[in-house]
Amino acid sequence: MKEQLKVPTMAEYMAEGKQPEILFWVGSAGSYDDRAKKITKAFVKLLNNANVDFAVLGAEESNTGDVAKRAGNEFLFQMQAMMNIEVLNAYEIKRIVTCDPHSFNCIKNEYPELGGIYDVIHHTQYIKELIDAGRLSVKGDTYKGKRITFHDPCYLGRANNEFDAPRNVLQNTNATLVEMKKHKRTALCCGAGGAQMFKEPEKGDKDVNVLRTEQALETTPDIIATGCPYCNTMMTDGIKAKEKEDSIIVLDVAELIANDQD
Repeated sequence: MKEQLKVPTMAEYMAEGKQPEILFWVGSAGSYDDRAKKITKAFVKLLNNANVDFAVLGAEESNTGDVAKRAGNEFLFQMQAMMNIEVLNAYEIKRIVTCDPHSFNCIKNEYPELGGIYDVIHHTQYIKELIDAGRLSVKGDTYKGKRITFHDPCYLGRANNEFDAPRNVLQNTNATLVEMKKHKRTALCCGAGGAQMFKEPEKGDKDVNVLRTEQALETTPDIIATGCPYCNTMMTDGIKAKEKEDSIIVLDVAELIANDQD
């Protein structure tokens, strides 16, 4: 029997005169990209299992404007941001959780100057909160004996100094965590940031995502864990380029925990 996920909208909450604990900001990748949708579903499964009172904006959610800003179109960024802020403020949103570090960084650090002030956290931080509070349990046997290396997303790590939450969450799987030589603050970008995801790479000796994948392969992992849908795409493409897709998989932290639920 197919699992039914509960995904209420803010409009539904408002109709009942209630406010959820958190707003789950799905993001463009999590809404439209087929691979990233699996990350979205995995996180929603965790929210359902932890009995979190949450809501999404649904059709009222628009792109944060992050890509426009990185590409240098400040006018378009502000248009997109102001449209979102108007919706968020109308719903009196206080706390936002997202699986996308780009949205996380943009809403947390760049929306305040436009009037959008919220408590914004990354999904790995929130999963850690749920586990620490005893609201979410992990079996700890699905990946026992496996080797996992975690790739730090730029906008979660270096941009916002969050290195520990995803690693703390992964420790609950009882897998062996192995670090790349370049990790945490010295981690190499996957190659998708700064709107690079949407253009061909500059000519060079090697694509950045392949170089980063090679660094991951040095740890002889069974799994490359990510905390960003764009990193997931780039590392998956890197695995395919190295013809390792039969022996190594790329999974988001939320997917790893969702697969290890009771």
